Amino acid sequence: MYIKNYQANQLTDDVSHEITYQVAVEDTIELFVNRILTASILATPEMIEELALGYLICEGIVKNPHEIRELHIEERTVYVEIEPTEHLELWRELRSSGCIGVRWDENEAISVRSDTVFRPDAIKRSFTFLESEIYKKTHGTHAACLVNTDGECIVKAIDVGRHNAFDKVVGCAYLEGIDPGRHFLSSTGRQSAGMVLKAARAGIPLVATKTAPLNTGVEAAERTGVCLVCFVLHNKISVFTHPWRLGL
Repeated sequence: MYIKNYQANQLTDDVSHEITYQVAVEDTIELFVNRILTASILATPEMIEELALGYLICEGIVKNPHEIRELHIEERTVYVEIEPTEHLELWRELRSSGCIGVRWDENEAISVRSDTVFRPDAIKRSFTFLESEIYKKTHGTHAACLVNTDGECIVKAIDVGRHNAFDKVVGCAYLEGIDPGRHFLSSTGRQSAGMVLKAARAGIPLVATKTAPLNTGVEAAERTGVCLVCFVLHNKISVFTHPWRLGL
């Protein structure tokens, strides 16, 4: 369902031969909030409820999951009813003006309220959980995992988009009553301000990736209290912000 086979001509030393590739599938998930189309998300069409809930939390549409009155899904469309607030109208205005991720610090105060400290070896071990069969077959997906202080994977999500995988993990955590402040999130994707702010809004104190940060990601992590760990390998990690969360 999430993989399709396609034929391609592969050139090797100017010799062409036909080969079959397995390609990851994406679909459009439409999200309506209070009967208004709020987002069209290109995503792997699984864990749709978790994706929608995580999106609402991580993008700051709701400050608390209890604000969600109803959520139901019809095929690839999600309908959500939330408590009407001025915050929702402000969020729409900021999104339409392109301010989010650019001038977020002037419009939104976010601070992670968690004193959890993690062990570096738990972060290194967590990256084995990011492996997946669909990535081995397609090389076209991202993964995200919510990991506890013992380095155990509690929630895992796969998606064609690194943002979507992040949202799915957060949505699943809230559905299962998991405290995000006691866990860290490992990701296969680059960490921009948009990614770090998702973690901060969800209350996740540490984000780790095997790839690179962007300058906006480092600055957002510093301001929101998120410990940002990048370039994770089996024998080293690079801690860009709030090293006290690793006991440093």
